[in-house]
Amino acid sequence: MTMLDRMRRHRNWLKWSLALVCLAFVIFYIPDFLRGSGADAASTDTIAKVEGHEITGGEFRRTYEAQLQAYRSAYGGNMSEQLLKQLGIEQQILQQMVDEQASLAEANRLGVEVSDEEVRRRIFATPAFQENGRFIGDQRYQQLLRMQRPPLMPSEFEDGVRRSLIVEKLRAVVTDWLSIPDKEVEQEYRRRNDKVKLAVVSFTTDSLRTQTSASDAEVASYFDAHKTDFKIPEKRKIRYVLIDVDALRAKVVVPPADVERAYNNDVEQYTSPEQVRASHILFKTEGKDDAAVKAKAEEVLKQVKAGADFAELAKTHSEDEASAKNGGDLDYFGRGRMVPEFDQAVFEMQPGQTSDPIKTQFGYDIIKLVDKKAATTRTLADVRQQLTDQLAYERAQAQAADSAQNLEKQIGTPADLERVAKAQGLTVQESGFFAADEPILGLGPSPEASARAFSMKQGEVSGALRTSRGFAFETLVATQDPYVPKLEEVKARVHDEVIKQKARDLSKQRAAEMAVKLKGAPDFEKAAKAAGVDAKTTELIARDSPIPDLGVAPAVEEAAFTLAVGAVSDPIATDTGTAVIKVLDKKEVTPSEMTSAKDKFREELLADRRNRFFSAYMTKAKQRMKIEVNREALQKVVS
Repeated sequence: MTMLDRMRRHRNWLKWSLALVCLAFVIFYIPDFLRGSGADAASTDTIAKVEGHEITGGEFRRTYEAQLQAYRSAYGGNMSEQLLKQLGIEQQILQQMVDEQASLAEANRLGVEVSDEEVRRRIFATPAFQENGRFIGDQRYQQLLRMQRPPLMPSEFEDGVRRSLIVEKLRAVVTDWLSIPDKEVEQEYRRRNDKVKLAVVSFTTDSLRTQTSASDAEVASYFDAHKTDFKIPEKRKIRYVLIDVDALRAKVVVPPADVERAYNNDVEQYTSPEQVRASHILFKTEGKDDAAVKAKAEEVLKQVKAGADFAELAKTHSEDEASAKNGGDLDYFGRGRMVPEFDQAVFEMQPGQTSDPIKTQFGYDIIKLVDKKAATTRTLADVRQQLTDQLAYERAQAQAADSAQNLEKQIGTPADLERVAKAQGLTVQESGFFAADEPILGLGPSPEASARAFSMKQGEVSGALRTSRGFAFETLVATQDPYVPKLEEVKARVHDEVIKQKARDLSKQRAAEMAVKLKGAPDFEKAAKAAGVDAKTTELIARDSPIPDLGVAPAVEEAAFTLAVGAVSDPIATDTGTAVIKVLDKKEVTPSEMTSAKDKFREELLADRRNRFFSAYMTKAKQRMKIEVNREALQKVVS
């Protein structure tokens, strides 16, 4: 992590609304004041139950609102609730809440506990609650909690910290025994950091397809030899009724007063706070003599005041690796993005002004203010259409969810499906046959509807199923067993496969002919050009990097790191063609680089291994638990 990244992590509310959970994979149940006059009936519904512990609609909605506000603060007003719903954020949040409760249940089973003193120590050690390395005091602590959107009560916030610590302890119990030997660390570090520079001549399958053809006889012969490759999978056909959200949205009329109310309730998301653009030169003090570092900073400042180019001085002297290469430029940022001392100084400056050395926890900073933007707020007129569309969509979603809930009580048989659809002015539609991985005609991609279709029996009717277009009720009307088709049914697919195989063979032939010319050539690129092809040169690249025209190609990668510098390969077959390469240069990890990086890299590998082990452990643990999820109640709460 760069120094700038570390500085930017010292944000105010966003930092600990999101980042306090870095000790585990949980999301706190951050409290919130529910919108409107109070919690509705959905707030008391049980969304999920883990080993008897209920996750209510109110808990879910509070967490959902907090996460929504966090995204808006991080990404601006464009991150609307509608967009998050389209991304399936509600399913992710529910899964995280279920995972947390499962971890707490497992911790309870193993007797893992956290004391009040441990909770206090964690809060006192949180940078957001410190000033000059000391806790800011209970009064300011509570004030900061109240300032958040949504506001936080200390007791509930501290319960969240306790849960996080319990899961952290559980992870330690489960994974602390893991270790990685030196040899494995070194092998993986070299695998990731050794680099090679190549000249590549490639003959791709796609580029050669037009130079091949396939006769009917060749297609028939190929099909006879590979019939099972073209096997038609099981397919199913359903009849369904769709509650179409888009159709409902077209009929929704949003009163101007509602748009204005929504704007006033969330005006912060349309406000861009004061921002500055600054450059800096950082002199780190960690492990160094403070006075000597300060003296060096003051010497560089003299050069700045004497007219030296600030950007060039930053490139030469700054120890913030991320910004130094850009002349110290930090781009635009708002209040609270940097550590307090830096933040206070830069927002008191005027464009063109350069600060004296500023002492922070990282060292001494010389700051140059480049520009300053005043806070702005987009007017209601600016966002009226956006808000109207958003409210219309949300209300259509709510109408669709309510309608689905009502219909669910009335539909139990295929006859009910027909009767209720007619009474509601809806249309019963038929899908045609579809495979498990194919979209359903009229519904589009709908994993839930497809999965239900392949698990139900004829005569059954599903409950409300979420689809990309709204909610659907379906009944299975026909099944089609898997079978090996006749050639006429799949002739186009077979023809395409024959062409592909011929193009692949042609690419190998062309590459073999080219390899003969290139292996003895004094100049690889000139020889390739003389033969009518271009050799493309890479930068120094590590493993798993894309190769020009071929993409990620493990076979090319293996040859590249095996050959000596200056060597030319034999033809190398890949999934997308055939290549001949020349190794132009290599940069291998040196013993000193390995020594300096080994410990940090070991921790990264170990963290990743422990995360994967803990995830696998909890997957097995959850199989022993009784976990129930009420997705209908979830949809009701979200809508």
